[in-house]
Amino acid sequence: MDAILVVNAGSSSVKFQIFAVGDAAELQRLIKGQMDGIGVRPRLQAKADGSSVFNREFAPNEIPDVPAAIGAVADWLRETQNFTLIAVGHRVVHGGPVFDKPVIIDHDVVKRLESYVSLAPLHQPNNLEPIRLLLARRPELMQVACFDTAFHRDHSAVADHFALPERFYSEGIRRYGFHGLSYEYVAMRLQEIAPDIAAGRVIVAHLGSGASLCALHNGRSFESTMGFSALDGLPMGTRSGQIDPGVLLYLIMQRGMEPAAVQDLLYRESGLKGMSGISNDMRELETSAEPTAALAIDYFVYRVGLYTGMLAAALGGLDAFIFTAGIGENSATIRGRIAEKLAWLGAQIDPAANVGGKPLISRAGSRVRLYVVPTDEELAIARHTLSLLTKDATIASTVAM
Repeated sequence: MDAILVVNAGSSSVKFQIFAVGDAAELQRLIKGQMDGIGVRPRLQAKADGSSVFNREFAPNEIPDVPAAIGAVADWLRETQNFTLIAVGHRVVHGGPVFDKPVIIDHDVVKRLESYVSLAPLHQPNNLEPIRLLLARRPELMQVACFDTAFHRDHSAVADHFALPERFYSEGIRRYGFHGLSYEYVAMRLQEIAPDIAAGRVIVAHLGSGASLCALHNGRSFESTMGFSALDGLPMGTRSGQIDPGVLLYLIMQRGMEPAAVQDLLYRESGLKGMSGISNDMRELETSAEPTAALAIDYFVYRVGLYTGMLAAALGGLDAFIFTAGIGENSATIRGRIAEKLAWLGAQIDPAANVGGKPLISRAGSRVRLYVVPTDEELAIARHTLSLLTKDATIASTVAM
């Protein structure tokens, strides 16, 4: 059985999925798993058809880093699964100004992607680890990089620029936008769920540990709350979101903070975690009685409402608002509170549908429809990988003839 492996490597986890490739080039999800707690409390978990097929803890010294985690996952797959791996698709957060679509990976591509590490220091190094490992161990295996920035590359010059001298834009300092694989998948699903509004003015809220909003017009990215880096826009689990640049100048010039310390503050110690002083997990904050937890939630909801107004203005109105990702898909309370912020736009939530897990959660008379659409970035990556695999095979066949 031919199969595609999808890898999404983070700082403390490696998520993976296996998709079987059928005779008609259709994809079937076989395995979904992850190795989390790397270096602290490593655990490898895997499911098939929603049921657990493996669950094991490791000692911290057995899985001290991402390469070790990848090795353990590879060993488990090789020992327990019966398939022929024909390609690997990777989520890569930053494609810079060069990569506007998925690309087959070689050493030159890796070198280019390494130059974008400073643009996404929390993600890019970990995204590249499994790529380098596989290039060294399985150089014949096709690898495909799929970029979170690619979906937003059609933005207008007005949306794409900062108010800086043009030479900085030419050097790559521009608004990229992120979570593109998630938005791409949701836009595609919206065509199936609600084709009558898929071509209209839609805002998708990717609300999870990382959070952003994307304005869609005719199914394409029109504007985003994230910009040059994955720090901009909404507050996130540990990231600050939008902040006055003067604060950063003050911290460096007046407080004497080193740039690396400021980077660590903005990426790892801010957001919900920083404001609450408790946790970066919305679930913990919702059950906490601490005033700081309530403040962090209030701030998160307020900023979602604020940025929704901005994107609605960019679109010239709003036809639908879509919740997706961990918080958006699972917290009826947060969805309800955000919907209240959208009442001025004509959004009316149906409380029963919201709590009941329905895909359409707005009332019948709501001018703005509200939906919950689970995202599937891994399937989007698998589809891109299969497309390039098929295209590459066609080219090879033509050359051979």
